[in-house]
Amino acid sequence: MRDLEVLMNPNKLVKYLQKPASEFTKHDIIKYIDNHDIEILNFRYVGEDGKLKILNFVVTSKDYLESILSTGERVDGSSLFSYIHADHSDLYVIPRFRTAFVNPFAEHPTLEILCSFYTKDGRPLESAPEYILKKAAKKFTEDTGYVFKAMGELEYYVKSEKDDLYPSKDQKGYHASAPFTNSENLRIEALQLIAQSGGKVKYGHSEVGSFTTKKYKYEQHEIEFNPVEAEEAVEQLIIAKWILRMLGQKHGVTISFAPKITVGKAGSGLHIHMLLEKDGENMMADRVGLTDIAKKFIAGVLEKAQSLTAFGNTIPISYLRLVPHQEAPTKVCWGDSNRSVLVRVPLGWIAETNMIKDANPQELGKIPYIPGKQTVEFRAPDGSADLYHLMAGLILAGKEGILAKDALKRAQDLYVNVNIFDEEHIAINKKLKALPISCDVSADFLKKESDFYQKEGVFPKGTIDAFVKKLKAYKDKNLSERLYNKKEETKKLVDTYLHCM
Repeated sequence: MRDLEVLMNPNKLVKYLQKPASEFTKHDIIKYIDNHDIEILNFRYVGEDGKLKILNFVVTSKDYLESILSTGERVDGSSLFSYIHADHSDLYVIPRFRTAFVNPFAEHPTLEILCSFYTKDGRPLESAPEYILKKAAKKFTEDTGYVFKAMGELEYYVKSEKDDLYPSKDQKGYHASAPFTNSENLRIEALQLIAQSGGKVKYGHSEVGSFTTKKYKYEQHEIEFNPVEAEEAVEQLIIAKWILRMLGQKHGVTISFAPKITVGKAGSGLHIHMLLEKDGENMMADRVGLTDIAKKFIAGVLEKAQSLTAFGNTIPISYLRLVPHQEAPTKVCWGDSNRSVLVRVPLGWIAETNMIKDANPQELGKIPYIPGKQTVEFRAPDGSADLYHLMAGLILAGKEGILAKDALKRAQDLYVNVNIFDEEHIAINKKLKALPISCDVSADFLKKESDFYQKEGVFPKGTIDAFVKKLKAYKDKNLSERLYNKKEETKKLVDTYLHCM
Protein backbone atom coordinates (compact mmCIF):
# COMPACT_ATOMS: atom_id res chain seq x y z
CA MET A 1 0.00 0.00 0.00
CA ARG A 2 2.86 2.36 0.92
CA ASP A 3 4.64 1.58 -2.37
CA LEU A 4 1.48 2.36 -4.37
CA GLU A 5 1.04 5.62 -2.49
CA VAL A 6 4.54 6.65 -3.55
CA LEU A 7 4.41 5.24 -7.10
CA MET A 8 1.17 6.97 -8.13
CA ASN A 9 1.58 10.17 -6.12
CA PRO A 10 1.68 13.30 -8.34
CA ASN A 11 3.67 15.31 -5.76
CA LYS A 12 7.11 15.79 -7.33
CA LEU A 13 8.94 15.48 -4.01
CA VAL A 14 7.20 12.20 -3.17
CA LYS A 15 8.16 10.75 -6.56
CA TYR A 16 11.76 11.87 -6.34
CA LEU A 17 12.38 10.97 -2.69
CA GLN A 18 10.41 7.70 -2.96
CA LYS A 19 8.68 8.18 0.38
CA PRO A 20 5.31 9.56 1.59
CA ALA A 21 5.20 13.25 2.46
CA SER A 22 4.60 12.33 6.11
CA GLU A 23 8.19 11.00 6.22
CA PHE A 24 9.92 14.06 4.73
CA THR A 25 12.96 15.24 6.73
CA LYS A 26 15.08 18.36 6.59
CA HIS A 27 17.73 16.35 4.71
CA ASP A 28 15.09 15.36 2.11
CA ILE A 29 14.11 18.97 1.50
CA ILE A 30 17.73 20.07 1.09
CA LYS A 31 18.42 17.12 -1.22
CA TYR A 32 15.47 17.99 -3.48
CA ILE A 33 16.39 21.70 -3.58
CA ASP A 34 20.01 20.90 -4.42
CA ASN A 35 19.26 18.33 -7.13
CA HIS A 36 16.49 20.33 -8.83
CA ASP A 37 18.18 23.75 -8.90
CA ILE A 38 15.48 25.32 -6.71
CA GLU A 39 16.21 29.05 -6.48
CA ILE A 40 13.49 30.26 -4.11
CA LEU A 41 12.14 28.78 -0.88
CA ASN A 42 8.84 30.19 0.40
CA PHE A 43 7.47 29.86 3.92
CA ARG A 44 3.66 29.96 3.91
CA TYR A 45 1.28 30.43 6.83
CA VAL A 46 -2.29 31.51 7.43
CA GLY A 47 -3.07 34.79 9.16
CA GLU A 48 -6.26 35.91 10.84
CA ASP A 49 -7.88 36.68 7.46
CA GLY A 50 -7.63 33.01 6.40
CA LYS A 51 -5.43 33.70 3.37
CA LEU A 52 -1.96 32.29 2.75
CA LYS A 53 0.90 34.65 3.64
CA ILE A 54 4.41 34.33 2.25
CA LEU A 55 8.05 34.88 3.25
CA ASN A 56 10.58 34.53 0.39
CA PHE A 57 14.12 33.17 0.71
CA VAL A 58 16.74 33.09 -2.04
CA VAL A 59 18.68 29.81 -1.90
CA THR A 60 22.34 30.81 -1.70
CA SER A 61 24.07 27.89 0.02
CA LYS A 62 23.51 24.61 1.82
CA ASP A 63 24.56 26.24 5.09
CA TYR A 64 21.88 28.91 4.64
CA LEU A 65 19.27 26.25 3.84
CA GLU A 66 20.33 24.27 6.89
CA SER A 67 19.88 27.36 9.06
CA ILE A 68 16.43 28.27 7.65
CA LEU A 69 15.08 24.75 7.86
CA SER A 70 16.52 24.11 11.33
CA THR A 71 15.43 27.30 13.10
CA GLY A 72 12.68 28.86 10.97
CA GLU A 73 12.39 32.64 10.83
CA ARG A 74 11.00 35.57 12.84
CA VAL A 75 7.79 37.46 11.89
CA ASP A 76 5.63 40.23 13.33
CA GLY A 77 2.64 38.48 14.88
CA SER A 78 0.71 41.70 15.55
CA SER A 79 0.46 42.31 11.79
CA LEU A 80 -0.99 38.82 11.29
CA PHE A 81 -3.37 38.60 14.27
CA SER A 82 -5.42 41.40 15.84
CA TYR A 83 -5.21 39.85 19.30
CA ILE A 84 -1.38 39.87 19.43
CA HIS A 85 -0.05 43.16 20.84
CA ALA A 86 2.76 45.09 19.18
CA ASP A 87 4.84 45.31 22.38
CA HIS A 88 5.49 41.54 22.39
CA SER A 89 4.60 40.53 18.88
CA ASP A 90 7.60 38.59 17.57
CA LEU A 91 6.82 35.00 16.58
CA TYR A 92 8.81 32.20 14.99
CA VAL A 93 7.50 30.46 11.87
CA ILE A 94 8.71 26.85 11.77
CA PRO A 95 8.33 24.75 8.58
CA ARG A 96 6.36 21.50 8.54
CA PHE A 97 8.40 19.41 6.10
CA ARG A 98 5.52 17.10 5.12
CA THR A 99 3.74 20.05 3.46
CA ALA A 100 6.49 20.82 0.92
CA PHE A 101 5.52 21.15 -2.74
CA VAL A 102 6.82 22.75 -5.93
CA ASN A 103 5.18 26.06 -6.82
CA PRO A 104 3.45 25.50 -10.21
CA PHE A 105 3.21 29.23 -11.00
CA ALA A 106 6.61 30.67 -10.08
CA GLU A 107 8.82 32.18 -12.77
CA HIS A 108 11.89 30.70 -11.04
CA PRO A 109 12.06 27.14 -9.61
CA THR A 110 10.41 27.52 -6.20
CA LEU A 111 9.56 25.29 -3.25
CA GLU A 112 6.70 26.02 -0.82
CA ILE A 113 6.43 24.85 2.80
CA LEU A 114 3.62 25.54 5.27
CA CYS A 115 4.65 26.70 8.74
CA SER A 116 3.47 26.73 12.35
CA PHE A 117 3.77 29.63 14.81
CA TYR A 118 5.92 29.46 17.96
CA THR A 119 6.54 31.93 20.82
CA LYS A 120 9.84 33.41 22.06
CA ASP A 121 10.07 30.46 24.47
CA GLY A 122 9.94 27.95 21.62
CA ARG A 123 6.45 26.78 22.49
CA PRO A 124 3.52 26.53 20.05
CA LEU A 125 1.47 29.74 19.98
CA GLU A 126 -1.70 28.79 21.88
CA SER A 127 -3.89 31.03 19.72
CA ALA A 128 -2.39 29.99 16.35
CA PRO A 129 -5.21 28.59 14.19
CA GLU A 130 -3.30 25.45 13.20
CA TYR A 131 -2.35 24.76 16.83
CA ILE A 132 -5.95 25.14 18.05
CA LEU A 133 -6.92 22.47 15.53
CA LYS A 134 -3.99 20.26 16.49
CA LYS A 135 -5.00 20.48 20.17
CA ALA A 136 -8.64 19.64 19.36
CA ALA A 137 -7.73 16.60 17.24
CA LYS A 138 -5.25 15.26 19.82
CA LYS A 139 -7.74 15.68 22.67
CA PHE A 140 -10.47 14.02 20.61
CA THR A 141 -8.39 10.87 20.09
CA GLU A 142 -7.23 10.79 23.71
CA ASP A 143 -10.78 11.07 25.08
CA THR A 144 -12.66 8.89 22.58
CA GLY A 145 -10.14 6.47 21.08
CA TYR A 146 -11.13 7.55 17.55
CA VAL A 147 -9.22 9.43 14.85
CA PHE A 148 -11.22 12.28 13.28
CA LYS A 149 -10.95 12.63 9.50
CA ALA A 150 -12.60 15.13 7.19
CA MET A 151 -12.72 16.60 3.73
CA GLY A 152 -14.37 19.57 2.08
CA GLU A 153 -16.52 20.24 -0.97
CA LEU A 154 -15.05 23.45 -2.34
CA GLU A 155 -17.62 25.33 -4.43
CA TYR A 156 -16.69 28.43 -6.42
CA TYR A 157 -17.85 30.63 -9.29
CA VAL A 158 -15.87 31.49 -12.42
CA LYS A 159 -16.76 34.87 -13.91
CA SER A 160 -15.63 35.31 -17.52
CA GLU A 161 -16.54 37.29 -20.60
CA LYS A 162 -19.79 36.14 -22.16
CA ASP A 163 -19.62 33.58 -24.97
CA ASP A 164 -22.88 32.94 -26.82
CA LEU A 165 -21.63 30.08 -29.00
CA TYR A 166 -22.79 27.38 -26.56
CA PRO A 167 -25.08 29.10 -24.04
CA SER A 168 -25.70 27.49 -20.66
CA LYS A 169 -29.14 27.29 -19.09
CA ASP A 170 -29.86 29.38 -16.03
CA GLN A 171 -29.30 27.36 -12.82
CA LYS A 172 -28.91 24.12 -14.84
CA GLY A 173 -25.14 23.72 -14.69
CA TYR A 174 -24.96 20.53 -12.64
CA HIS A 175 -22.31 18.24 -14.18
CA ALA A 176 -22.38 20.17 -17.46
CA SER A 177 -19.48 19.41 -19.78
CA ALA A 178 -17.66 21.32 -22.50
CA PRO A 179 -18.59 22.97 -24.76
CA PHE A 180 -21.58 24.00 -22.61
CA THR A 181 -19.23 25.11 -19.86
CA ASN A 182 -16.31 27.47 -20.47
CA SER A 183 -14.29 26.54 -17.41
CA GLU A 184 -13.85 22.77 -17.54
CA ASN A 185 -10.21 23.04 -18.60
CA LEU A 186 -9.46 25.48 -15.79
CA ARG A 187 -11.04 23.06 -13.29
CA ILE A 188 -9.02 20.12 -14.64
CA GLU A 189 -5.83 22.18 -14.47
CA ALA A 190 -6.71 23.02 -10.86
CA LEU A 191 -7.27 19.35 -10.02
CA GLN A 192 -3.84 18.43 -11.38
CA LEU A 193 -2.03 21.24 -9.59
CA ILE A 194 -3.80 20.62 -6.29
CA ALA A 195 -2.82 16.94 -6.47
CA GLN A 196 0.79 17.88 -7.28
CA SER A 197 0.75 20.14 -4.22
CA GLY A 198 -0.27 17.31 -1.91
CA GLY A 199 -4.07 17.56 -2.01
CA LYS A 200 -5.96 14.26 -1.91
CA VAL A 201 -8.42 15.10 -4.69
CA LYS A 202 -11.54 12.97 -5.10
CA TYR A 203 -13.10 14.62 -8.17
CA GLY A 204 -14.29 17.84 -9.75
CA HIS A 205 -17.45 18.84 -11.62
CA SER A 206 -19.57 21.80 -12.59
CA GLU A 207 -22.33 22.77 -10.17
CA VAL A 208 -25.92 24.00 -10.46
CA GLY A 209 -25.15 27.71 -10.55
CA SER A 210 -24.92 29.14 -14.06
CA PHE A 211 -26.23 32.38 -15.51
CA THR A 212 -25.27 35.19 -17.85
CA THR A 213 -25.53 38.97 -17.80
CA LYS A 214 -25.17 41.34 -20.73
CA LYS A 215 -21.39 41.14 -20.47
CA TYR A 216 -20.40 38.16 -18.32
CA LYS A 217 -20.93 34.44 -17.90
CA TYR A 218 -20.97 32.94 -14.41
CA GLU A 219 -20.32 29.24 -13.88
CA GLN A 220 -20.29 27.37 -10.60
CA HIS A 221 -17.88 24.47 -10.03
CA GLU A 222 -16.91 22.13 -7.22
CA ILE A 223 -13.75 20.28 -6.20
CA GLU A 224 -14.17 17.54 -3.64
CA PHE A 225 -11.42 15.88 -1.62
CA ASN A 226 -10.85 12.53 0.07
CA PRO A 227 -10.98 12.32 3.88
CA VAL A 228 -7.68 12.88 5.69
CA GLU A 229 -6.75 13.87 9.23
CA ALA A 230 -8.00 17.26 10.36
CA GLU A 231 -4.94 19.45 9.86
CA GLU A 232 -4.27 18.07 6.39
CA ALA A 233 -7.97 18.47 5.48
CA VAL A 234 -7.69 22.20 6.15
CA GLU A 235 -4.33 22.55 4.43
CA GLN A 236 -5.56 21.03 1.18
CA LEU A 237 -8.55 23.39 1.10
CA ILE A 238 -6.41 26.47 1.76
CA ILE A 239 -3.87 25.50 -0.92
CA ALA A 240 -6.70 24.67 -3.36
CA LYS A 241 -8.19 28.14 -2.89
CA TRP A 242 -4.80 29.71 -3.55
CA ILE A 243 -4.28 27.60 -6.68
CA LEU A 244 -7.72 28.44 -8.07
CA ARG A 245 -7.19 32.16 -7.53
CA MET A 246 -3.77 31.95 -9.18
CA LEU A 247 -5.33 30.16 -12.15
CA GLY A 248 -7.98 32.87 -12.33
CA GLN A 249 -5.21 35.46 -12.56
CA LYS A 250 -3.38 33.37 -15.18
CA HIS A 251 -6.46 32.96 -17.40
CA GLY A 252 -7.92 36.43 -16.88
CA VAL A 253 -11.10 35.32 -15.08
CA THR A 254 -12.46 35.99 -11.60
CA ILE A 255 -12.67 33.13 -9.09
CA SER A 256 -14.98 33.68 -6.11
CA PHE A 257 -15.75 31.48 -3.10
CA ALA A 258 -18.32 33.96 -1.79
CA PRO A 259 -21.49 32.38 -0.34
CA LYS A 260 -23.60 34.58 -2.64
CA ILE A 261 -22.39 35.74 -6.02
CA THR A 262 -25.59 37.56 -7.00
CA VAL A 263 -29.20 37.94 -5.98
CA GLY A 264 -31.57 35.03 -6.62
CA LYS A 265 -28.97 32.50 -7.85
CA ALA A 266 -27.42 29.44 -6.22
CA GLY A 267 -24.93 30.27 -3.50
CA SER A 268 -21.64 28.46 -2.86
CA GLY A 269 -21.19 26.31 0.21
CA LEU A 270 -18.18 24.58 1.67
CA HIS A 271 -19.71 21.39 3.04
CA ILE A 272 -17.54 19.39 5.44
CA HIS A 273 -17.69 15.57 5.36
CA MET A 274 -16.52 13.79 8.52
CA LEU A 275 -15.76 10.25 9.66
CA LEU A 276 -14.26 8.46 12.65
CA GLU A 277 -11.59 5.77 12.39
CA LYS A 278 -10.36 3.17 14.84
CA ASP A 279 -7.39 0.94 14.01
CA GLY A 280 -7.63 2.18 10.42
CA GLU A 281 -11.30 1.20 10.04
CA ASN A 282 -14.14 3.62 9.33
CA MET A 283 -16.56 3.36 12.25
CA MET A 284 -19.43 5.42 10.79
CA ALA A 285 -21.39 2.49 9.33
CA ASP A 286 -21.57 -1.27 9.21
CA ARG A 287 -23.44 -3.49 6.75
CA VAL A 288 -26.72 -2.63 8.45
CA GLY A 289 -26.41 1.15 8.44
CA LEU A 290 -25.19 4.10 10.46
CA THR A 291 -23.56 3.09 13.76
CA ASP A 292 -24.49 4.39 17.20
CA ILE A 293 -21.14 6.16 17.47
CA ALA A 294 -21.90 8.05 14.25
CA LYS A 295 -25.32 9.06 15.58
CA LYS A 296 -23.78 10.29 18.83
CA PHE A 297 -21.22 12.30 16.86
CA ILE A 298 -24.03 13.87 14.81
CA ALA A 299 -25.95 14.73 18.00
CA GLY A 300 -22.92 16.62 19.30
CA VAL A 301 -22.49 18.60 16.08
CA LEU A 302 -26.18 19.53 16.07
CA GLU A 303 -26.00 20.60 19.72
CA LYS A 304 -23.34 23.22 18.89
CA ALA A 305 -24.45 23.99 15.32
CA GLN A 306 -25.73 27.49 16.05
CA SER A 307 -22.42 28.64 17.54
CA LEU A 308 -20.38 26.79 14.88
CA THR A 309 -21.71 29.27 12.31
CA ALA A 310 -19.42 31.84 13.95
CA PHE A 311 -16.50 29.92 12.40
CA GLY A 312 -18.19 28.60 9.27
CA ASN A 313 -20.29 31.58 8.13
CA THR A 314 -18.26 34.65 8.93
CA ILE A 315 -19.59 37.47 6.73
CA PRO A 316 -23.02 39.10 6.34
CA ILE A 317 -23.80 37.56 2.94
CA SER A 318 -23.31 34.08 4.46
CA TYR A 319 -26.82 34.46 5.81
CA LEU A 320 -28.29 35.37 2.42
CA ARG A 321 -27.40 31.79 1.42
CA LEU A 322 -28.93 30.09 4.48
CA VAL A 323 -32.52 30.55 3.35
CA PRO A 324 -35.28 28.07 2.40
CA HIS A 325 -35.51 26.44 -1.06
CA GLN A 326 -31.83 27.03 -1.94
CA GLU A 327 -30.49 23.56 -0.98
CA ALA A 328 -28.97 25.22 2.09
CA PRO A 329 -29.93 24.43 5.69
CA THR A 330 -31.92 26.73 7.95
CA LYS A 331 -32.90 24.39 10.79
CA VAL A 332 -30.97 22.12 13.16
CA CYS A 333 -31.73 18.53 12.11
CA TRP A 334 -30.24 15.59 10.23
CA GLY A 335 -31.34 12.95 7.73
CA ASP A 336 -30.38 10.48 5.02
CA SER A 337 -29.61 11.83 1.53
CA ASN A 338 -31.75 14.86 2.41
CA ARG A 339 -30.51 18.23 1.17
CA SER A 340 -32.87 20.26 3.36
CA VAL A 341 -31.15 19.16 6.59
CA LEU A 342 -28.10 20.53 8.36
CA VAL A 343 -26.27 17.21 8.70
CA ARG A 344 -26.80 14.85 5.78
CA VAL A 345 -25.90 11.16 5.61
CA PRO A 346 -24.94 10.60 1.97
CA LEU A 347 -24.92 7.24 0.21
CA GLY A 348 -22.04 5.24 1.59
CA TRP A 349 -21.85 1.90 -0.22
CA ILE A 350 -23.00 0.14 2.95
CA ALA A 351 -24.57 -2.95 1.38
CA GLU A 352 -22.80 -5.46 -0.82
CA THR A 353 -24.10 -5.03 -4.37
CA ASN A 354 -23.58 -6.50 -7.81
CA MET A 355 -23.67 -3.16 -9.63
CA ILE A 356 -20.29 -3.47 -11.35
CA LYS A 357 -21.08 -6.99 -12.55
CA ASP A 358 -24.49 -5.84 -13.76
CA ALA A 359 -23.00 -2.95 -15.71
CA ASN A 360 -20.09 -5.10 -16.94
CA PRO A 361 -21.27 -8.68 -17.51
CA GLN A 362 -17.93 -9.49 -19.13
CA GLU A 363 -16.12 -8.91 -15.80
CA LEU A 364 -14.67 -12.17 -14.50
CA GLY A 365 -13.96 -13.07 -10.91
CA LYS A 366 -15.32 -11.81 -7.63
CA ILE A 367 -15.69 -8.06 -7.17
CA PRO A 368 -14.29 -7.16 -3.73
CA TYR A 369 -16.54 -5.49 -1.17
CA ILE A 370 -14.76 -2.26 -0.18
CA PRO A 371 -16.21 -0.86 3.06
CA GLY A 372 -15.36 2.36 4.82
CA LYS A 373 -16.63 5.15 2.59
CA GLN A 374 -19.45 6.40 4.84
CA THR A 375 -19.26 10.04 5.96
CA VAL A 376 -21.65 12.55 7.48
CA GLU A 377 -21.88 16.01 5.92
CA PHE A 378 -22.17 19.35 7.74
CA ARG A 379 -23.86 21.62 5.18
CA ALA A 380 -23.88 25.07 6.78
CA PRO A 381 -20.34 26.40 6.08
CA ASP A 382 -19.39 28.46 3.05
CA GLY A 383 -16.28 29.93 1.45
CA SER A 384 -15.95 32.54 4.20
CA ALA A 385 -15.28 29.77 6.75
CA ASP A 386 -12.28 30.13 9.04
CA LEU A 387 -11.28 26.54 8.35
CA TYR A 388 -8.87 25.83 11.20
CA HIS A 389 -11.30 27.11 13.83
CA LEU A 390 -14.34 25.54 12.16
CA MET A 391 -12.71 22.10 12.03
CA ALA A 392 -11.58 22.42 15.65
CA GLY A 393 -15.12 23.40 16.66
CA LEU A 394 -16.64 20.45 14.81
CA ILE A 395 -14.22 18.09 16.56
CA LEU A 396 -15.11 19.44 20.01
CA ALA A 397 -18.83 19.31 19.22
CA GLY A 398 -18.62 15.74 17.94
CA LYS A 399 -16.67 14.70 21.03
CA GLU A 400 -19.41 16.16 23.26
CA GLY A 401 -21.92 13.90 21.53
CA ILE A 402 -19.78 10.78 21.78
CA LEU A 403 -19.27 11.27 25.52
CA ALA A 404 -22.84 12.37 26.37
CA LYS A 405 -25.18 9.75 27.87
CA ASP A 406 -28.28 11.16 26.15
CA ALA A 407 -26.74 11.62 22.68
CA LEU A 408 -28.63 8.77 20.99
CA LYS A 409 -31.95 10.13 22.24
CA ARG A 410 -31.00 13.61 21.01
CA ALA A 411 -30.08 12.20 17.61
CA GLN A 412 -33.36 10.31 17.37
CA ASP A 413 -35.37 13.45 18.22
CA LEU A 414 -33.65 15.49 15.49
CA TYR A 415 -33.83 12.92 12.68
CA VAL A 416 -35.90 14.10 9.72
CA ASN A 417 -36.67 12.03 6.60
CA VAL A 418 -38.82 14.60 4.75
CA ASN A 419 -38.25 17.94 3.06
CA ILE A 420 -38.92 20.33 5.94
CA PHE A 421 -39.58 23.18 3.49
CA ASP A 422 -42.67 21.46 2.04
CA GLU A 423 -45.95 22.94 3.29
CA GLU A 424 -47.23 19.54 4.42
CA HIS A 425 -44.29 19.28 6.85
CA ILE A 426 -44.50 22.80 8.29
CA ALA A 427 -45.27 21.44 11.77
CA ILE A 428 -41.94 19.57 11.82
CA ASN A 429 -40.13 22.67 10.60
CA LYS A 430 -41.54 24.84 13.41
CA LYS A 431 -40.36 22.43 16.13
CA LEU A 432 -36.73 22.62 15.06
CA LYS A 433 -34.16 25.16 16.26
CA ALA A 434 -33.18 27.71 13.62
CA LEU A 435 -29.67 28.55 12.46
CA PRO A 436 -28.62 32.18 12.99
CA ILE A 437 -29.90 34.72 10.48
CA SER A 438 -26.96 37.12 10.77
CA CYS A 439 -23.39 37.49 12.01
CA ASP A 440 -24.84 39.38 14.95
CA VAL A 441 -26.97 36.42 16.06
CA SER A 442 -24.12 34.00 15.37
CA ALA A 443 -21.88 36.03 17.67
CA ASP A 444 -24.50 35.80 20.42
CA PHE A 445 -24.51 32.00 20.19
CA LEU A 446 -20.70 31.86 20.25
CA LYS A 447 -20.57 34.12 23.29
CA LYS A 448 -23.15 31.95 25.04
CA GLU A 449 -21.09 28.81 24.28
CA SER A 450 -17.68 30.39 24.95
CA ASP A 451 -16.98 28.22 28.02
CA PHE A 452 -17.52 25.08 25.95
CA TYR A 453 -14.90 26.07 23.36
CA GLN A 454 -12.42 27.29 25.98
CA LYS A 455 -12.77 24.12 28.03
CA GLU A 456 -9.55 22.12 28.35
CA GLY A 457 -7.55 24.97 26.83
CA VAL A 458 -8.34 24.29 23.17
CA PHE A 459 -9.68 27.74 22.21
CA PRO A 460 -8.05 30.66 24.06
CA LYS A 461 -10.44 33.28 25.42
CA GLY A 462 -8.84 35.91 23.21
CA THR A 463 -9.68 33.92 20.09
CA ILE A 464 -13.37 33.61 21.03
CA ASP A 465 -13.51 37.30 21.96
CA ALA A 466 -11.94 38.24 18.61
CA PHE A 467 -14.55 36.27 16.67
CA VAL A 468 -17.41 37.82 18.65
CA LYS A 469 -15.98 41.31 18.14
CA LYS A 470 -15.50 40.79 14.40
CA LEU A 471 -19.00 39.38 13.86
CA LYS A 472 -20.64 42.13 15.91
CA ALA A 473 -18.72 44.81 13.98
CA TYR A 474 -20.71 44.03 10.82
CA LYS A 475 -23.85 45.45 12.52
CA ASP A 476 -25.99 43.17 10.34
CA LYS A 477 -28.85 42.54 12.73
CA ASN A 478 -32.08 42.02 10.72
CA LEU A 479 -30.05 42.37 7.51
CA SER A 480 -32.38 40.20 5.40
CA GLU A 481 -35.36 42.34 6.37
CA ARG A 482 -33.49 45.56 5.65
CA LEU A 483 -32.46 44.31 2.19
CA TYR A 484 -35.85 42.91 1.19
CA ASN A 485 -36.69 43.99 -2.39
CA LYS A 486 -33.61 46.26 -2.49
CA LYS A 487 -31.65 44.63 -5.31
CA GLU A 488 -29.07 47.38 -5.77
CA GLU A 489 -28.17 47.47 -2.09
CA THR A 490 -27.95 43.69 -2.01
CA LYS A 491 -25.72 43.64 -5.10
CA LYS A 492 -23.42 46.23 -3.54
CA LEU A 493 -23.09 44.12 -0.39
CA VAL A 494 -22.45 40.94 -2.39
CA ASP A 495 -19.74 42.68 -4.44
CA THR A 496 -18.04 43.80 -1.22
CA TYR A 497 -17.36 40.19 -0.22
CA LEU A 498 -16.49 38.78 -3.65
CA HIS A 499 -13.05 37.73 -2.40
CA CYS A 500 -13.88 36.49 1.10
CA MET A 501 -11.24 34.40 2.94
